[in-house]
Amino acid sequence: MKLTNHNAKKLLRISCGIFFLFIVFALLEGGSAPAKSDSEWLGYTESGKASYYATKFQSKKTASGELYDRAKKTAAHKKLPFGTKIKVTNTKNRKSVIVRINDRGPFIKGRIVDLSGSAFSSIANLEDGVIDVKIEVIK
Repeated sequence: MKLTNHNAKKLLRISCGIFFLFIVFALLEGGSAPAKSDSEWLGYTESGKASYYATKFQSKKTASGELYDRAKKTAAHKKLPFGTKIKVTNTKNRKSVIVRINDRGPFIKGRIVDLSGSAFSSIANLEDGVIDVKIEVIK
């Protein structure tokens, strides 16, 4: 297929439009509110669903740069700073676990935290897959 001058201009306009939308969404996502300092997160709570990392992620690099280790009590959260410690409570059985944020996610609607396998199994059966939780920043 030969690219005519008309088609090239049309393709350029479409590409520029997509790039413009990408920039607008990036600004809206990152610039909607000033970033909180680590101490301002203390006491923050959130309720929603928790899941856990599949075994295929073992030894893969997390967003913080460290390798995922299913035996450690770690978790992923969309916004909490790396190193933040949170208490995760299973709302059904009231069991809790303390985890350290070292990754970003989860990226599935309705889920607020992804737990390491070890952390999840401390508060629920792995067969449950997804559970209702409340999280609270403790440090």
